[in-house]
Amino acid sequence: MEHKKELKAAVLAAGKGKRMHTEGCDLPKVLRVAKGRPLLAWVLDALAFLPPEDTVLVVGYQREQVLAAFPGYASAVQEQQLGTGHAVMAALSALGDYRGDLLVCCGDMPLLRRETYEALVSRHRERGNACTILTGETDIPLPYGRILRAADGAFAGVVEDKDCTPEQKAITELNSGVYVFDAPSLAAVLGSLRRANAQGEYYLTDAPLLLQKAGKPVDACRRDLGLEILGVNTPEQLAEVEALLP
Repeated sequence: MEHKKELKAAVLAAGKGKRMHTEGCDLPKVLRVAKGRPLLAWVLDALAFLPPEDTVLVVGYQREQVLAAFPGYASAVQEQQLGTGHAVMAALSALGDYRGDLLVCCGDMPLLRRETYEALVSRHRERGNACTILTGETDIPLPYGRILRAADGAFAGVVEDKDCTPEQKAITELNSGVYVFDAPSLAAVLGSLRRANAQGEYYLTDAPLLLQKAGKPVDACRRDLGLEILGVNTPEQLAEVEALLP
């Protein structure tokens, strides 16, 4: 019988959510409540096809509170918040010599559904990719990275919103911030990430192109995400997401 490749998840949940603190609440962003439950609870519900011990919470700001709210989950500490690439470095350190696939997702995106995550993983495995990015188009103006494609439609990179040219700003295919990586392939390129960008952070978005340059297969799984792609960065977005949750 063929051995099925392992799957684990890393949920990025280290952020303070500074723009959320305007109401005098200093909770970590992922513990902010929508429809009576923390944002992170909705995300973990959608990831329930994985056992808690295979889901790594990357925590930082007020990490004791986050871990107390979600006991039983694996965790990794991101001492300084130096970007998404830096958060995934922390997750991989905690996973040791893990050789399977790693689903990377965000603790502040409560609308993404289980079937969306599963479709991304299926696409990744069917294609034998080193990295597969979940992308979607939306009419809502969002400050998300834009997906660059070559003339033949192949993936050609991701540009963060703050680094976009005016032409790139007009691209409607957005990076959701959710990926599946072959963990050893990802580990091999993370050390090459640099902070030469508008935010001075290690962008995980640079990893797919580094993998592609190394000759590894990289793909973008484009889905009609609609409102699923919404994340929470402001009190207004929290209210918007709360209105959409079941």
